[in-house]
Amino acid sequence: MTDLRNTAGDRIRAIRKAKGLTQQQLAELSNLDDAYIGAVERGERNFSIDTLEKIVTALKIQPAELFQNKDDLNEGEAAQRRAIDEYAVTVGELSVKQISTLNRIVREVRRAFED
Repeated sequence: MTDLRNTAGDRIRAIRKAKGLTQQQLAELSNLDDAYIGAVERGERNFSIDTLEKIVTALKIQPAELFQNKDDLNEGEAAQRRAIDEYAVTVGELSVKQISTLNRIVREVRRAFED
């Protein structure tokens, strides 16, 4: 029964790190104790939906993002997941105009790889 809890904890850690947050910072943002955050990330705590909501809100993500099991991913898919996490963090900090510019740049880079 701990597979889902471990998956969620691993994803919380990965997303927290992709956002450049420490456990202490995430604890402050979610109004939880930093030792508790560590235990959640390690899959040691059976946390409630209310706690999960606090963490998801603090990370500014959708709950579904926590339940994607990386164990089922090959090396390339895992690299893509890390890149997507980092891209999501970057986009989350930009204005609509900046996002539009970034998307144009990404399309140009993708076209360059197709040649």
